[in-house]
This record gives sequence, structure tokens and C-alpha cells, in this order.
Amino acid sequence: MKGIGTIIRKEFARVFKDPKMCFSLFLLPALIVVGMFALMGYMVDNLSNDVETHVSSVYIQNAPEGLDDYINAGFNEIADITYLSDTDETESVKQGILDGSIDLLVTFPVDFLEEIRAYQKAGDAIPSIVLNYNTTGNYSAVAKSNFESMVLAGLQNSLLAERFGNLDLLTVYQVENNVIVNEDKANGEMMAQLLPYFITFMLFAGAMSLGVDAITGEKERGTMAKLLLTPLKRSQIVCGKLIALSVLSGISALVYAIAMVVSMPVMGKAFGGADLPFSFRVSIVQVLELVAIMLVMVYLYVALVALVSVLARTSKEAQTYVSPLYIAVVAGGMITMFQGGMEKPLYQFFIPVYGNSIAIQNLMTNELTAAQFGASICGTAVLAIIITALIARAFNSEKVMFNA
Repeated sequence: MKGIGTIIRKEFARVFKDPKMCFSLFLLPALIVVGMFALMGYMVDNLSNDVETHVSSVYIQNAPEGLDDYINAGFNEIADITYLSDTDETESVKQGILDGSIDLLVTFPVDFLEEIRAYQKAGDAIPSIVLNYNTTGNYSAVAKSNFESMVLAGLQNSLLAERFGNLDLLTVYQVENNVIVNEDKANGEMMAQLLPYFITFMLFAGAMSLGVDAITGEKERGTMAKLLLTPLKRSQIVCGKLIALSVLSGISALVYAIAMVVSMPVMGKAFGGADLPFSFRVSIVQVLELVAIMLVMVYLYVALVALVSVLARTSKEAQTYVSPLYIAVVAGGMITMFQGGMEKPLYQFFIPVYGNSIAIQNLMTNELTAAQFGASICGTAVLAIIITALIARAFNSEKVMFNA
């Protein structure tokens, strides 16, 4: 144990005595997370305000009598309206919608009201109102939606009242919504989608930035050769490095997590509102389960990076090998974001990375069972132990350690 402690202290000193490394590991992640979500919130908020304050350019062809009453009820305050007659050409207006200079063209039939009043029985012609808009433009889609809700809805009710008199006769039944939901599950669903990806990203990023320099970097600098010639057992060197790297990577991930919590009010804007749907309650047991899952994950990631680093001859070669591994690991965490709430069979929880991710999902929605938790821990731990054994074997190879 004394030899392992010596290696751990050596790794801590290597990191904490290097201001550049401390900045990149413990300060830069926080700045990136806060800055990224602040920028997202600012941009989304600006886009929303821009759409809300935009005055729509709307052209109306063959406006029927009485339409002004509904337009002047509020739509005229958010739109610049131009009226066209039946003889006016509309091709230039449609081209304007296509290039974004015009938002909406509404075309009524020439005898719109007469056609409506001529309707007597099923099969008679029903007039059509044509709404020309651009689905790729935010302004155009909003103008179309506003015109339907603020103008056409009122016009339709007025014409129905004229035809039937009492509109209540058209109401056959009413629907009352009674929501029955598990509040804890509902509140945790958004976090359940995001957290597995962020945890995977944070933990592996810390392991990758530390692991390559701690092993391949030392091989390049010649300090690893000196370390191997000391009385320390090579198994102690392996354990000490892996434990130290796991602790340091965990601290880096904790910085990410704190930065995310600080950024949550800003994240609300990025998700379309000031209030986040992240209000959820977790018990002490759930916190401990999450910590346990993160511990085995960070050790696995450190072991993966260490195995690649010990086999690589140079830091550049190690980074080349770690990059696709990083993509694969992050994909394992990201895939859970697109699977919905379908129940997963127990064997899937044994799959390293993926099983941890779905375990975190279930944890956030209060659905994680003891069997699922145990499976996610065991599957990852077994793989981590196998990789540790491979690293120890590589450390005992003079050819590998001295790049012979």
C-alpha cells in the first residue's frame, strides 16, 4: 500500500503543481459549460424576441366583407397588410414568400360569402381559403399561425352562427382532462435524457486529458523508465496511477457538474422558457447509487485510456487511438437520449457504458431497481478489472514499456 500511496502522491503533485494543467482540468471545463449555455440561452432568447417583435408582411386577395372586423381586433397590430383584388397578379408575391421578403399570402374565392350562404346540403361546394407561406421561414410560419387563430377562427365562428344560430347546438360533448402522473418521474424525465450523455462526456474527457500524459508522456520523457527501475512493484505503479487518475478525473467531472448546475437558469432559455423542467427530488440512497455508478464509469474510462496509452509509443499515437474510443463511449451515453421510456431487459444493464447510462436514466425517474443497479455496476466493473489486468501485463513487458 505504501508504494501505491507514493505513486498517487506523485501523480497529484504532477497535476496540482502545473498551473496550465490545473487550468485545463478544473477551470476551463467550467468556463466552457457556463459560456456554452449562456451563448445558447442568449441566441435562443434573441431569436424568440425577434420573431415576436417582427411585423409580418401579409397580402390578402379578395378579402370578403367584414374581414376587417377580425383583422382590426388585434392582427393589424402585428402585421402590415396589403389588399389585392382578383385581377392583381400574385406570382411576385409568391416569389417574395419564397425569398423571405413577404410572410403570407391569403387568397379568398371571389364570391366567398355567396358560396358559403349557397351551401344547403351535403355535396354542395365548400369554398377554400388558400394560405401561401414558407415552412422554412420562422416569420412566415408564425404569420400563418397568427392569421388562423386571430382572424380565420373568428370569421368561421361568425359564419357558423349565421348558418345555425346557436353555436352551442354544434357542441356534442366536452372533454375534461384529468392528468394522472408520477410527479417524481415527470420532473426527472428531462434530466434523465441529458444526464447520461453529460456524465459520459465529462468523465471520459477528464480521463483522456490526464491518462495520455501520465503514461505515454512519461514514456516519451524517460521518467517512466526511471520509475520502473525503482524498488516499487509494477503492480503498485499500475494501481497507483489508475487510482490517482480516477480521482483527478472525478474532480474534473465534478467541476463540470457544478458548472451545469450554475448554468441551469440560463439553460432554461435554451429550452424555450425561463423555468427549467429539472425540479426533481432524490433520496440519499439515489445519490449514493449515482456516485457508485460514476465511480465505476470513471475507473473504466481511465483504464481504457491507460491501456491505449501504455501500448502507444508516442503521445500523438495515443491521442489518435483514443479519439475513436471517445466517440464510441460518448455514443453509448448519447443513444439513451433517443430510446423513449420503453422498459429495458435486465441483460442490457450489464453492457458497460450503455448499461450505466440507462441505469442513470431510471435513477432520475425513480424506476431503478436493485437488480438493474447491481447489473450496471457488475458489468462495468468486470470489464474494468479485465482491462486493469491487461495494463499490468503490459507493464511487465520490457518491449512495451521501453518502446523496444
